[in-house]
Amino acid sequence: NEPFAEQARQFVEIRLLQRELEITMHGTDKSGVCAVGTVHHPKGNIAVELLKNGLARMSDWSVRMLNPADVPALRIAENGAKRTNTGVWHSYAPPQISGASEVLGTVVEVLTGDTLSILPNGEAYDSETKLKKISLASVRAPRVGNERLGRADEPYAHECKDRLRVLAVGKVAKVVIHYEREIPFGETPEKRQFGTVSIGKRADVGEVLVAEGYATTQRHRDDDEKSARYDELLVAEGMAKVAKRGIHSEKPYKKPSLNDLSEPKKAKSYSGSLMRSGSMKAIVEYVFNGARFKMLIPSENCQIVFAPNYLRCPQPSPNPGARQGKPAEPFGDESKRHARMTVLQRTVEITCSSVTMGGVLTGSMYVGQGGQRRDYSVELVAAGLASVDQRKIDYGEAPKHLVDTQIAAQGNKVGKWSVAQPTQAEKTPKTNGNSRLQEKSMNIRLTEIRSGNHFFFRVAGEEAGKVMDESMEMFTKNNGTAGAPCDPKVGKVVAALFDDGTGKAWFRAKIMEKVGATKVQVLYIDHGNVAIVSVATQLRPLDMSLGVERVPAVAKEAQLALTVTRGLDDEDGVDAARTLQSMAWGKDLTARIHTEEDGILQVTLMDGSTSINESLVTNGLARIAKSIVVKSLLTRLVDGNTVSKLASDLQLAEEVARKTRTGIWRYGDIGDDDEE
Repeated sequence: NEPFAEQARQFVEIRLLQRELEITMHGTDKSGVCAVGTVHHPKGNIAVELLKNGLARMSDWSVRMLNPADVPALRIAENGAKRTNTGVWHSYAPPQISGASEVLGTVVEVLTGDTLSILPNGEAYDSETKLKKISLASVRAPRVGNERLGRADEPYAHECKDRLRVLAVGKVAKVVIHYEREIPFGETPEKRQFGTVSIGKRADVGEVLVAEGYATTQRHRDDDEKSARYDELLVAEGMAKVAKRGIHSEKPYKKPSLNDLSEPKKAKSYSGSLMRSGSMKAIVEYVFNGARFKMLIPSENCQIVFAPNYLRCPQPSPNPGARQGKPAEPFGDESKRHARMTVLQRTVEITCSSVTMGGVLTGSMYVGQGGQRRDYSVELVAAGLASVDQRKIDYGEAPKHLVDTQIAAQGNKVGKWSVAQPTQAEKTPKTNGNSRLQEKSMNIRLTEIRSGNHFFFRVAGEEAGKVMDESMEMFTKNNGTAGAPCDPKVGKVVAALFDDGTGKAWFRAKIMEKVGATKVQVLYIDHGNVAIVSVATQLRPLDMSLGVERVPAVAKEAQLALTVTRGLDDEDGVDAARTLQSMAWGKDLTARIHTEEDGILQVTLMDGSTSINESLVTNGLARIAKSIVVKSLLTRLVDGNTVSKLASDLQLAEEVARKTRTGIWRYGDIGDDDEE
């Protein structure tokens, strides 16, 4: 028997056995075998007496069936037995809370639909460690999905988070801590505090979420600590169920779809519409630094990356766990914290005026309302947390009031102006004759031919290629060939399906562009080929261990140095590509790498003692690049003798092809603009 089971049985037998009593039925358990009800003794409710004497515990699943008016008496009786350590509570000790049991502070951020980040009163926000992470006690919000794990959002996850944002962000909250839990978080568990959050006239914002159907009451074990307002939460949930609100609705849930304009190509195509829209309300969803944000524009149903005009903000520290980034600059973290405290998850007013090459919308930004409305750029510059772009000042594009604000901040030595600024001479990197590039040679094997002078290759015998091939074979074996939910964001590296003749398999691929609503064009980064694939059936997220930050792309892109061929839309261009294939495909070649331009290596390909660059020119399938290109290449090398010799050899080969009317020269001179 469990402790106190015999005493509880005797207590009930003495008072109820062989007596005629009234019973109120409330329901049954899931099996329908055990009925749940209230036994009315002439002197009261027998359940209350059992709880008062410590001979029973309240059961969460059956409490939900009771009339809300009957629950407080039961709860008071159980709490009394806990305080006096009576019966089954003889060894009960109140939960130990690390730190204060009450916290008064400002809500900085809503992390999930039931978790907040709060800055306690009296604490200076000079570090992220000063923020306290608090979860709503006995409240469960729908969980946001995880793309990497292939887990979709639960219905109303985003609506719940947004409702809590409206209720809490930027407002003073009083938190009463009820209990703590160890929450799995990365490699080490995190001790999370759970409490009741009161804001303004709302005694419990968790109750508001439950009553409006955005969250549910947490199911606890009988011996678990609960919110002091647990019974009120149950009542609120019951009312939401009756009214069929939110997650209790019988209507099928439709997830709102947003137009993500964080991709440069889409941002540029939609920028004209956003500029014509004039002043718009936007919600700041994420802060990259003090003057760069991810925003949601509800009226346009889109997400954008936005930066205020004319500002240059110091670089903050990389986020914890992020891969190596740029080092932090003075007052970069202060500037980011100012933005988090001032505009994060708030509604701001923006006007878009232009878009950068990287797809960032720029324009003016105002925060606050009514008499509190202010220009965010002026506020940031005045505090010395950003500076006006010097180029804008030099060209006379920066507004006078913004320049005057910076001059005042410099005079007052606030923010970044309180530390010595590097002079222009210090900013300019020192150079010398030894900074030029050194040529190198390596053995390679071609993996893809794009044109007569453009191709991809792998370094022969390189271990990284073997490891990646084996890893992707294992990836295919573990996951099969079925697609999985994947965010088709341009520039993202994913796993894409491809049939190389031995059967379908997964390969690492970079999404280059979207093709219609259901397909994307991908570049297989370990081989160099391009394909158009279905998002639903031919893509899936890539394991973290297979990311390019762990193993860079194995295939390298290259061009034949100083060698110009026609495109594949021309017969001579096709002949050049076929000739390159016949001379180089399937062979171990020597590549003499001269330099790199825009990520493409400039090489001379050697098959033994034969220069493939020279062979193409000799056969009239290519021509030598213009002299300005030759000179540009020579200036970037320590020793330009090999390039000079290559240029001389190509010039002689071109003369031979021209005189013999071979290939592209068969109709005479082709003119200087042919290569364009």
